Order: sequence, then C-alpha cells, then structure tokens
Amino acid sequence: MLLLVIAAFLLSLSLTWVIRQYARQHLLDIPNQRSSHRQPTPRGGGLAIVLGFFAALGLAVLSGSVPDDVLPLFGVGLLVAAIGFWDDHQPLPARWRMLVHLAAAAAALLVLPALPALQLGKVAFDLGMTGWFLGMFFLVWMLNLFNFMDGIDGLVASETVFVAASLAGFMLGIDAPLALPGLALASASLGFLCWNWPPAKIFMGDVGSGFLGFVLGLLILWHAQRMPQFLPVGIILSAVFISDASVTLLTRLFTGQKWTQAHCSHAYQQAARRFGHKPVVLAVWAINLFWLLPLAALCLWQPGYTLTAMLCAYAPMIYLARRFHAGRQ
Repeated sequence: MLLLVIAAFLLSLSLTWVIRQYARQHLLDIPNQRSSHRQPTPRGGGLAIVLGFFAALGLAVLSGSVPDDVLPLFGVGLLVAAIGFWDDHQPLPARWRMLVHLAAAAAALLVLPALPALQLGKVAFDLGMTGWFLGMFFLVWMLNLFNFMDGIDGLVASETVFVAASLAGFMLGIDAPLALPGLALASASLGFLCWNWPPAKIFMGDVGSGFLGFVLGLLILWHAQRMPQFLPVGIILSAVFISDASVTLLTRLFTGQKWTQAHCSHAYQQAARRFGHKPVVLAVWAINLFWLLPLAALCLWQPGYTLTAMLCAYAPMIYLARRFHAGRQ
C-alpha cells in the first residue's frame, strides 16, 4: 500500500511539470477583473492528479489490494475530468457540463450496491428512492462547489489532501484495504500541491477541481456503505467548502444577483484580497486540523453526538462566511 501511495505522489509531481510545459503554450490563464492573480499562469494541472490517482488505483486492483468494484466506481469520474479538460480548452455552455455531471452521478449510483442510510445519532433511516436523488444532488453539489472554491492558490488541493487523508485514516482502523483510494487521492493531490502552493506555478483547472469534488463525494458515499456514520463525518470534514459555497450562492439568490454569472465574492476570495493567498490557505488548514477533524472523529466514534458535532462544525463556518461578506460584490 505504501509503495502505491508513493507512486501516486511521484507520478503526479512529475506529470504536473510535463503538463505545465504544454499549458504554457496552450492553456494560459490571463488575469481579468474577477481573477485573484496578477500574472498569466498555465492551468490544467489537475490532469496530473487524475492520472496519478488512477495509476495507483489500477495497480491496486491488479495486485488484489482493493475490491474489484473500485475501478468502475471511481472510473466514472473520468467523465467529469474529460468535460472539465474540454472546458479548460474551450468554454462550454453550462447546460452541457451539467448534463455530463448528472450522467456521471447517476452512473456512479448505479455502481454503488446501495445508498447509505441517513444516520442521526444512533438511529439510521433508510431513505429508499429519495436517498437516490439526494445522493445525485450530493455528488453534483460536491463537484460544483469544488469548482467554485478553486479561486486562489493551493486551496482546493489542500482541502482534497485533508478530506481524503482524514477519510482514509478513519477507514484504516475499520477496513484497511478500503483506505487505499483515499490515500491515493490525497497523495496525488499533494504531488500537484507542490506546484500549486502560493504563489502557484500552475493552476488546477476544471479538469481537476470538478473531478476532485466528485471523487471525494464518491469516497464519502462509498465508505458510508461500510459504515453509515461516514456520511455526516464527510460532511463535517468538508464544512469550510460547503459553508462558503452555500452561503455565497444563497446570498446571491436573495440579493437578486444572477447566480449563474461568474463572480469573485466567495468568503475565501474576500479574505485573500485582504490577507493574501497563503495566510488564507494556512488558516483553512488550521480550521480543518484543529476544529473539524476532532469533531469528525467525535461524530464517527460517538454517534450520539452527531447533531452536536455538525452544529459545532457549521455554526462558526457560516459565521465566518457571513463575516467576510460571502456573496456580496
């Protein structure tokens, strides 16, 4: 397992350099009024994460280290990566991107053996077909919110390393082979982060951000098949991104703004304009490690505190989003 994780890191690290050479000629991000950077920067580096992750996953399946259904399940994410890579080269209408996102979510939920029950404290509720639609919404929302949050250097890659590694760490003590996809994703993202850390030498692009949100959503649902409590755990671990994206969207809706229009009014963008990219990313790391991770562990091992842990996770995150005027131009 350790060799596969190291391989994912090294492959992503080296492929990012290769993709950067290509992107400097064909995928240069030119700053505009909505940008959080000042210099033209190549984008599309998230492709290295996709390739590093699947290389490790494929080797794990061939060696029998993980169940056979892992590759077709996470392989659906290639649809999301492909449409994102296309969009990085030539912007596509939102309706076509959404159609592919919905198709990928539906395909993934057909591969999963069952939807996780909704766990509230010590009681689990089987949602039936309603759960299927909620599962689709969850995957599509995770996909899009990671795309929304990819606006400053190092943020999405850092969040992926944290959430994927945390899920894997929890799973190691329950069913170790099931931890490998999370470890591979965290390792591949870390390889890219070496290039994307502020000041970034290359941006992730839609090929990476949408793929990462989708695969993290899948990881949460997949682990929840083994232990339903992983659903609220994953939601707690993702509280920074879910809170910022949700408060921003709702604020734009309620203030009469065109919510489909591109903007730069997320809380993390407002904070980055005041403090800079690196302090914001470091602050998110501190919140994740010292606040959300302990709450997620409490939720996993003490299900009776699930609602309390979720409230403690989200109340301060929503406050911070409001404090930094999320959604207001």
